[in-house]
Amino acid sequence: MKSSICLALLLSASLAGGNLYAQQDKVSLVNPIIGTNGMGHTFPGACTPFGLVQLSPDTDTIPHNIDGKYQPRVYEYCAGYQHKDSSIVGFSHTHFSGTGHSDLGDILIMPTTGALKLNPGTATNPDGGYRSRFSHDTEVSRPGYYEVMLADYGVKAQLTTTKRVGVHKYTFPKEAGNQRIILDMIHGIYNYDGKVLWTNIRVENDTLVTGYRITNGWARTNYTYFAMSFSKPVIHYGCEEKAKVDYRGGYGKFNMKENFPDIGGRKIVAYFDFDPSASGELEVKVALSGVSTDGALKNLRAEASGYSFDQLAARASDNWNKELSVIEAKGNDDQMSMLYTSLYHTMINPCVYTDVDGQYRGLDGNIHTAADFTNYTVFSVWDTYRALHPLFNIINRQVNTDIARSMLKHCEQSVHKALPVWSHMANENWCMIGYHSVSVLADAVAKGLPLDKEEVLKAMVSSSTIPYYDGTKEYMEKGYVSLDHNGSAGSLTLEYAYDDWTIYNTARLAGNDQVAEQYKKRAANYANVFDTEIGYARPRYSDGRWKENFNLLSTHGEGFIEGNALNYSFYVPQDVNNMIRLMGGDKVFVGKLDSLFTMHLPDEFFAETEDVTKEGLLGGYVHGNEPSHHIPFLYMWTSQPWKTQYWQREIMNKMYRNNIDGLCGNDDCGQMSAWYILSAMGFYPVCPGTDQYVLGAPYLPYMKVSLENGKTFEVKADKVSDKNRYVKSVKLNGKPYTKAYITQQDIMNGGELTFEMTSSPNKKRVFAEADKPYSLSSN
Repeated sequence: MKSSICLALLLSASLAGGNLYAQQDKVSLVNPIIGTNGMGHTFPGACTPFGLVQLSPDTDTIPHNIDGKYQPRVYEYCAGYQHKDSSIVGFSHTHFSGTGHSDLGDILIMPTTGALKLNPGTATNPDGGYRSRFSHDTEVSRPGYYEVMLADYGVKAQLTTTKRVGVHKYTFPKEAGNQRIILDMIHGIYNYDGKVLWTNIRVENDTLVTGYRITNGWARTNYTYFAMSFSKPVIHYGCEEKAKVDYRGGYGKFNMKENFPDIGGRKIVAYFDFDPSASGELEVKVALSGVSTDGALKNLRAEASGYSFDQLAARASDNWNKELSVIEAKGNDDQMSMLYTSLYHTMINPCVYTDVDGQYRGLDGNIHTAADFTNYTVFSVWDTYRALHPLFNIINRQVNTDIARSMLKHCEQSVHKALPVWSHMANENWCMIGYHSVSVLADAVAKGLPLDKEEVLKAMVSSSTIPYYDGTKEYMEKGYVSLDHNGSAGSLTLEYAYDDWTIYNTARLAGNDQVAEQYKKRAANYANVFDTEIGYARPRYSDGRWKENFNLLSTHGEGFIEGNALNYSFYVPQDVNNMIRLMGGDKVFVGKLDSLFTMHLPDEFFAETEDVTKEGLLGGYVHGNEPSHHIPFLYMWTSQPWKTQYWQREIMNKMYRNNIDGLCGNDDCGQMSAWYILSAMGFYPVCPGTDQYVLGAPYLPYMKVSLENGKTFEVKADKVSDKNRYVKSVKLNGKPYTKAYITQQDIMNGGELTFEMTSSPNKKRVFAEADKPYSLSSN
């Protein structure tokens, strides 16, 4: 791939009249190929901040299952793209960023020339279908723009987007005898036979096509409507229905394969031909809607009609520059690329799920109107409650307010009266565990977003008392989930207890003492799965017995999901002081943390686990998956807080790199990236739902955040380096600062947080009990 950074730098230089440093182009610092190989599961294509459309190349069509049998290689294609591949199937309009499971890949388009081919072919035989070989040397990827040369056709493909419209520009070779667009309505990510329930295509006129498809995948019933306009007339079109059709009714009298304007079926691949003598360029604009084709048309007209590809690409770049400019920073080239790529990745998901007129499809399947907010979708809250939403409460408060309101509407429309668990496109897919939307809302309330506390608390209580949800009835009765009833019992008990703490704290802030007292007791349930004889968390059976033949290191069969007991035992963010006591006291606890980071974890304990690989390990500490992300900051509760500073920098150096393999695990809708940004600033929200960010050490010498209230917050660490990674002293607005945390209000007030850095640990610095971070047992 060509260096998108170099190309964007040249672009910004020309736009600024050669005065490159007068106003730094943030787009030039982003490298979208980071994480596109291996475990990152990111995509290189075009999108705008929080846009519904993510227009990106898909490089293979591995099915999720064949005759019900899971195909393990599909895991590589959660974002549709792997950098190692050498052919492109086409360009689809919807993608998740960095997830460990998938869906979408809706409305795939591929430009072709030559003989008509209506199947995608295979990676080993590209000539067997419409896909094309390509070279990374011809790829250009930067925020809001993607370009590649399709070698088999000689077609230059350029992509950009608005929030709701994907915009294509295809330049066909002069010698091409024909120009064609393939519209594959079967294609999808995590696809399988039968996933597409129905498709419809209407040829409204010779430059406008509308339609929809309904899929049954991770989103059980996903409606994707589209309106597609062409910059020149269609001269011929047709389709093939690849499903067996036993009954066509009155439609049987028509030849639907050619030039029939009302196309419907379960497995439709269509094509549209254009006159090559008219021009070598074709622009295609594809607007999406979850509501209707009329909604898609409104989106198309409002956002893209009357604008050329180049104008829309420039607008996308401007939008990204505006959003990325929320942070100013200093560092070397790789550090800047990693920082701004991380910031870019945090602004892809969640995404808007509202048409320009405010209409959206709700969880109940009905059409609603968002009168005073923007409705969002793609909530991977098991991942993103930890750092992404706390980051938004600093840099994207209006977006996070709308996200919170979208979650409350989700609960209102839910037949279960439940907040999102893992939801997208007006569907709850119930992936992963806990009810962590309560954490997102609690953090929003604690950090001052304009939400109705009573409305929030009602949704929280409702979500946490559904008796048929994942062991919740037993948890409420016994104070733990038993292993004989649920294979994730240990994880569930620990995560429910944390979630319950966030409900307690919200009730406290709302002045509801009754609910506060109830959930304060539930928040202490984590202790029911701590075996003080071994000093670690350990699941129980329903009769109270501990799990037998227990293995701290195994990720299978031990009662913990996507993690082992060794890492999960440190998951008591709401009551760290008591967790330290249960694990043996300060000295023992520090020793266990030290061992976690320095031990050797044999391959047998992660070889069969999709979400944990060697790349994401630092000793036995798992940074490649979310349950451990707060652990480096737990030293701040101990007598050896400087070790947070040491391991924090080790993780950033080893787990984040400016290359295709630059992410050590799934980015998970921006969580991995949000961890990096907050850590780079020198603090982290160990316990979302408090107003506190626990201090570590800055990674960069200078960062400045422009706040939505008009103020700025600066972090300075002039001499910070791999050698000078330790904090000697801290000042807030010029005054000595001795707390182990800063608050949301400290940040929102604006000002300057200054770290004096040194090469040796400050072992004399021990925080007073009152200055340690929040803990349930001390309140």
